[in-house]
Amino acid sequence: MTGRGRPSWHASCARWGETLTPFARLFACFTLFSVHAPFPLMLPRPLIPGAQRFLFPLLGLGLLLGLTGCADKAKAPAGRGGGGAAPVVAGKVERRVVPLTLDAIGAVEPSRTATVRSQVTGTLIKIHFTEGQVVKQGDVLFEIDSRPFQNSLRSAEADLQRIKVQLGTAQAQVDRYRTLNEGALVSQEQFQSIADSARALQSQQLASESAAANARLQLDYCLIRAPLDGRTGNVTVHEGDLIRGNDSAGQLVTVHQISPINVTFSVPQQYFGSLVQYRAQGALKIKVTPPGPDDRLEEGELTFMDNTVDASTGTLKLKGTFPNPKQRLWPGQFATVTLTLAAPEVLTVASSALQTSQAGQHVFVIKEDKTAELRPVTVERLSGPLAVIAKGVAEGETIVTDGQLRVIPGRPVEIKTADASGGGKSGKGPKTGEKAKGKAPEPSAPSAPPTLPAVTPTMEKKAP
Repeated sequence: MTGRGRPSWHASCARWGETLTPFARLFACFTLFSVHAPFPLMLPRPLIPGAQRFLFPLLGLGLLLGLTGCADKAKAPAGRGGGGAAPVVAGKVERRVVPLTLDAIGAVEPSRTATVRSQVTGTLIKIHFTEGQVVKQGDVLFEIDSRPFQNSLRSAEADLQRIKVQLGTAQAQVDRYRTLNEGALVSQEQFQSIADSARALQSQQLASESAAANARLQLDYCLIRAPLDGRTGNVTVHEGDLIRGNDSAGQLVTVHQISPINVTFSVPQQYFGSLVQYRAQGALKIKVTPPGPDDRLEEGELTFMDNTVDASTGTLKLKGTFPNPKQRLWPGQFATVTLTLAAPEVLTVASSALQTSQAGQHVFVIKEDKTAELRPVTVERLSGPLAVIAKGVAEGETIVTDGQLRVIPGRPVEIKTADASGGGKSGKGPKTGEKAKGKAPEPSAPSAPPTLPAVTPTMEKKAP
């Protein structure tokens, strides 16, 4: 190359070097200093013998790396480290009704239970139902041989009839002796003796009537009836067995009333004050999710609160009653219980919008000029996908729900959909297919009252 062309060659190299990445510049310099003339500013001899044959491949590789660095530099993302607007997913601050609830695990219990036993001793001759059958109060369940009791009843009735005849005769004698006594034909002692005999027969008549009534009752006990409406359980006897009356171990069957049905559960004692306060305002609603694939809720209300706290566990026992018309709740089950204390209207944001730092929790508010503002907030409670905000934001403000890592306070942001900004991958923003530019996607309300980690003692509307 001639001396006239050297300045232009240096200028070209300088302009080309400005576009290279630091690594590409270092590699290019190493390549130039490793080869022999005719290039200017070269060493008098090659640093590496035979490097000339590698000149063009190495220069090509350096040029490729430089162009790659330029391309990466041109494609640098916006946001932190970039100069453009950071893509984010946004949502609105909304005022909505968020139920104040307590969650617990409850045990399903029958509302009434009766253990059926025999009140007389005899031979079981017939069972009038099948195990697990639904019965009504008064339905005959078991039948005991009644012949001995029929004989006892006839004997008692015969004794009663005999006493009645004797009493009639004695009453007639009393009337006759009263007349004779008035005419001084018999002594007073004789009349008094006849009257006493009649009164004794009256007492015997009362005793005979009681004996006959008891014999009739024993005969009725031969038919063992259902004491309440419900479903029968396992039968422990068979036809032909000798049944002993009033035997504490002689259980025949158990009847459970499951419509309505109860669910018993416990809550920590710290919620006692809130329970008393909200219960005084009206009946507290309870929802129960039975176990199994069917996740439909059963609704009832709180009907019992124990009068003491269990000192061993520090919990308060509660009980809810449910109509259970389809009998989806079954005695012995465990179910998830949601007790609703109140349903206040509060300010809410998507829980994914919350960020935590050493200074506390905050959100990024998108202002009218499309720049982000870091705003400290006070979170009252979490409610599933929502966070209840006590102060820090106002209703209608737009906040960032996904893409917070790209946001710099005071720098511009661009509202994107969840898919476009990668919100579905990070999991911080609600997934939506709607355009968010101009109208931020709103987090959907939960389908069921969510669980809250704490209960506030008052039911105030929180203002920003």
